[in-house]
Amino acid sequence: MPSRLLILSAAAVLPLLVACGEGGNAPSERTSPAVTAPAAAERETAADEAASAPNRPGPESPVSPPPPVAPAPGEQGGTDDWRQVANDADKARLDRLDAAWRQALRDARQAGFRDDVRGLGALADPDAGLSGRLQPPPGEYRCRTIKMGRIGEYGGYVAYPGFRCVVELTPGGDLILTKVTGSQRTRGLIYPDTDDRLVFLGAQAWGSGETGYPAYGQQGERDQIGVIERIGDNRWRLVLPWPKQESKLDLLELVR
Repeated sequence: MPSRLLILSAAAVLPLLVACGEGGNAPSERTSPAVTAPAAAERETAADEAASAPNRPGPESPVSPPPPVAPAPGEQGGTDDWRQVANDADKARLDRLDAAWRQALRDARQAGFRDDVRGLGALADPDAGLSGRLQPPPGEYRCRTIKMGRIGEYGGYVAYPGFRCVVELTPGGDLILTKVTGSQRTRGLIYPDTDDRLVFLGAQAWGSGETGYPAYGQQGERDQIGVIERIGDNRWRLVLPWPKQESKLDLLELVR
């Protein structure tokens, strides 16, 4: 992989950020296969953490010092431009973000969940994104999933209880968001985009039998694209337009 990904800061354009997941025919987010959402609480299944290999020092030489250790490569080829990574179908999904918001909110309200949507506050407000401090800092987060919009047999609104999410900064400079519990887990890189949003590219793991996460682009039905916005103090959201199953818009709220 080429260069390290750097991160944006308010003062200067620093590194890049990171990505991974989504999928079709995925299991619904729920606690038990016998119980369907929205009544069901999700199954909290911790994703296995991959052990990182220790750094090996260069060979000693009595004549000259060992060569410097190369920086860890970025996970998406060292680019901070999400457009170079996303496929055309996912770019089109993001281009239709406004339509996903409109149709998802309409379906949820028409299905009788008007008060529920209102109760979400800024989380369900398409215009709630704030400028500044866009990146969720590395650490653990409380997170929850909201699915809106009617797709086939699925209704217009489902709200799930709490999950555990983690944001990490890798040695290669990638900023990674991982949803580590639930029957639909995701892991992806966060990329810079505009003054009021970041772009997420990732992929989903499904069910309790999967212990890892596919990389974006490995399995098309698992791929995800969305935007990350700050919607309050220590509060962010991941907005996924036109997911490949169950809804027209998914929201993942992140709170520290």
